[in-house]
Amino acid sequence: MTGDKKILVGVADDHTLLRNALARLIGSFENYQVVFEAGNGKEVKEKITKNVLPDIVLLDVNMPDIDGYETAKWIYKNYPQIKILALSMFTDESIIIRMLRLGAKGYILKNAEPDELRLALDSVMQKDHYLSEYISGKVISGLHKDIDLPEEPVVLNDKEKEFLQWACSEMTYKDIAQKMFVSPRTVDDYRNALFEKLKVKSRIGLVLYAIRHGMVEV
Repeated sequence: MTGDKKILVGVADDHTLLRNALARLIGSFENYQVVFEAGNGKEVKEKITKNVLPDIVLLDVNMPDIDGYETAKWIYKNYPQIKILALSMFTDESIIIRMLRLGAKGYILKNAEPDELRLALDSVMQKDHYLSEYISGKVISGLHKDIDLPEEPVVLNDKEKEFLQWACSEMTYKDIAQKMFVSPRTVDDYRNALFEKLKVKSRIGLVLYAIRHGMVEV
């Protein structure tokens, strides 16, 4: 990136050594400046409210007091101009989906190389999105396996539609069962029926189907 204007970054992670190291690393990148560090979502809120607004926040998913999910939701609602790059050690598809739905522009793993972090920051700022190479490969693989949509129109009953919408949330299958007032076994039946009808093999396949057909908003 070129130009004299610094890209302002906030770093949020509950591990002090890692947070400090990330801040120093980002501060060494040309045209980047770290404006605050925070150990949890509460501190992120306080620092964003009191300090100069960052252009981007590197946001750990798992933090005490107020976690990355609630923090991302708050930032997206109150300061939509701030871009969020989620940071985590986990590759679980439900975590990735949840963070992206809450407003994160990208998702990078904690074991990423420094060059990849720089690439991720640049990409979020320039292209408005970034997924680490590993996560991208996983998602693309899921697309190839899961989104083989049947040619004939698929008819879903009301319960299947309701389940599909809940499946696009951060809730576990057990939580969905409670929300629908049915047993976990019944929820398993809904899931398996949709896997069969929609020709998908995972929850991310269900989510992508729902998004493509306008059944949920991103």
